[in-house]
Amino acid sequence: MSTAVIVGAQWGDEGKGKIIDYLAKKADFVVRGQGGNNAGHTVVVGNEKYALHLIPSGVLYDDTINIIGNGVVIDPKGFFEEIDGLKERGVNTDQIFISDRAHVIMPYHLEIDRLSEEMRGEKKIGTTKKGIGPCYMDKVERTGIRVIDLISDGIEEALRERIAFKNILIEKIYGGNPLDADAIISDYKKYAERIKPYVKDTGVMVYEAVQSGKKVLLEGAQGTLLDVDYGTYPYVTSSHPISGGFAIGSGIGPNMINEILGIAKAYTTRVGKGPFVTELFDDTGDSIREKGHEYGTTTGRARRCGWFDAVAVRYSARVNGMTSVALMLLDVLSGFDEIKICTSYKYNNEIITDFPSSLDVLAKCEPVYESIEGWSEDITQAKSFEELPINAQKYVKKIEEIIDVPIKIISVGPKRSQTIMTGEIF
Repeated sequence: MSTAVIVGAQWGDEGKGKIIDYLAKKADFVVRGQGGNNAGHTVVVGNEKYALHLIPSGVLYDDTINIIGNGVVIDPKGFFEEIDGLKERGVNTDQIFISDRAHVIMPYHLEIDRLSEEMRGEKKIGTTKKGIGPCYMDKVERTGIRVIDLISDGIEEALRERIAFKNILIEKIYGGNPLDADAIISDYKKYAERIKPYVKDTGVMVYEAVQSGKKVLLEGAQGTLLDVDYGTYPYVTSSHPISGGFAIGSGIGPNMINEILGIAKAYTTRVGKGPFVTELFDDTGDSIREKGHEYGTTTGRARRCGWFDAVAVRYSARVNGMTSVALMLLDVLSGFDEIKICTSYKYNNEIITDFPSSLDVLAKCEPVYESIEGWSEDITQAKSFEELPINAQKYVKKIEEIIDVPIKIISVGPKRSQTIMTGEIF
């Protein structure tokens, strides 16, 4: 078997899209297993940049089969906007399939997402307002609409019932305006007809691919520290972007996964609220943001930036069972005289090395740094580890030593060609 999971080792936005795209050239299947179009993967091919939100990154290879698994929540409008945009740019979209068990984001999910976030006032979570959380809420409450339901004959009755209930919630609880049931039903019947050719029992497809020895790449969205159980709750997403979530979200057993690749930036970023131990509020943080173009693919929001947090990545390695790491955006750190790595936290004059579950504790933690001498050379043309400046090599080796996971990929730029492989994934 050759099945690899790509997971974010930080708060998302680590550069997973590039690595998924890079590895997809060897993959027969690329499978998305959780989240929705609140995620964003940026892939650079030559001089072309693609921003993918829901569709797996393997779509840029004609022969790769792309699966949107049962663990994903799907906004049909967003899906077809993405499909149409790719077609306009000459990308083949015939190899995309959607799980019949995936849940569908409805207009009332977006409206409730927006209204509930507004009601939180100063305690906003920082949702993208794409309806992701409310859709997962309905899934767990067992009142959701699955893709198989959307394309079934009874969809109009089911939608009228749910819209009537959601309108009560929107009006009476959130003070919003009721939604037009006829308009929604009309739109979603059209989506149902258009989506039918994409719908399959994708769990069977992925299982058979693994059993027959195909190379399968399970694509993650968001990151470990946004996991609903293991992230910085409540400032998290509504799904499981850790390795364990991808067996559930794609329809295969965990024993079918044999490589877990964690994607980590050479520094740390996060979007939205919540504690961030290594965050920088000075010119260095601003410089990292501008050099790394740290603005959200989906929202355009500026990302908070800080030094590499090895405590967080070590924690990610543990809960994911990481077998390897891809270190991204190393080139962004070129030009700094000194680079820091957070090796532990200081809390109430005690040193802690495990990532705390309490946000109150995390907010009071101070970073304990180890400094590495920087490098001034441009590393974007380096083709091997040995071509990197000695101090850059030392930095990579120090991170590898602290997190105790081999770094098999080093990214020195956004293009496919700006990738150094130090070990095999497939």
